[in-house]
Amino acid sequence: MTATHTHPAHPSLPGLQPQAQAVTVPVVEQVQLARDTWRLRLACPEIAARVTPGQFFMVREPGTTEPLLGRPFALYDTWLDATGQPAGVDIVYLVVGKMTRVMTGWRTGDPVELWGPLGNGFPVPPVKNLLLVAGGIGNTPFLAVGREAVGGRAYGDPGRTLSARPERLRFVYGARSRDYLAGLDDFAAAGVDVQVATDDGSAGHKGFVTDLARATLAEWQADSPTAPGTPDTAIYCCGPEPMMHAVAQLAEQTGVRCWLSLETPMACGFGACFSCVTKVHLPDGGWDYRRTCVEGPIFPAHELCWE
Repeated sequence: MTATHTHPAHPSLPGLQPQAQAVTVPVVEQVQLARDTWRLRLACPEIAARVTPGQFFMVREPGTTEPLLGRPFALYDTWLDATGQPAGVDIVYLVVGKMTRVMTGWRTGDPVELWGPLGNGFPVPPVKNLLLVAGGIGNTPFLAVGREAVGGRAYGDPGRTLSARPERLRFVYGARSRDYLAGLDDFAAAGVDVQVATDDGSAGHKGFVTDLARATLAEWQADSPTAPGTPDTAIYCCGPEPMMHAVAQLAEQTGVRCWLSLETPMACGFGACFSCVTKVHLPDGGWDYRRTCVEGPIFPAHELCWE
């Protein structure tokens, strides 16, 4: 297996996470999870010990300029060695372009350039009721979120601690069809309650994943009238922008706090190129740009400008 080579971090670069590292690491394995969807496992114990759910990495094939730039991929989960210590990270990706097609050819022992962890990540779940909402490949951040919420794994250095585990945790996940549902066995093994929606009705609910989100909030409110609309409930969401906008509207209507993980295309990953900016509301009523790779990718839903 190829050895891991660590390059010094660059704290002078604007917006770079101080714990981020640029490393060349070996592929441990590659497994197909669903149609056009793969899980890539990389050996990088130092990065695995630091990363938190919702953070991301810039990934690139070494020694080539085609493609020239790395691509951002969210943490799917860390994996542990025989002693129970973080040994590396898992990344799940959908084949949609040149870089991801190249990635499907990587085999055990092949070197990969990895830079991270980057971004801010999701907050530690602060609530009794946590609803995770994903569309398409937006499912990728939520295995680690779910494991942390049920107490199955700790993340970060120093390790993040939950004051209390959520009493109710549900993951609602939408995809085009059954063929594109990825990682369901992983979520089940982690103890996460999963409900699925598909556009064609080939699995679960036929229709939008937001239908399941709305039904879940209504169910929780019926069980405990003080649940939604109070600080006891929160939504974490990732997926296509129209779906996230609909979830943000649902959160506003029900008075539930909501955090969104934006899937904005990125070029540099550390805030220098301003290619990934998104508009946010300011306290004075105006608006400004924020860099998704630095100030995000996680934003409170109410801060985002959708127009």
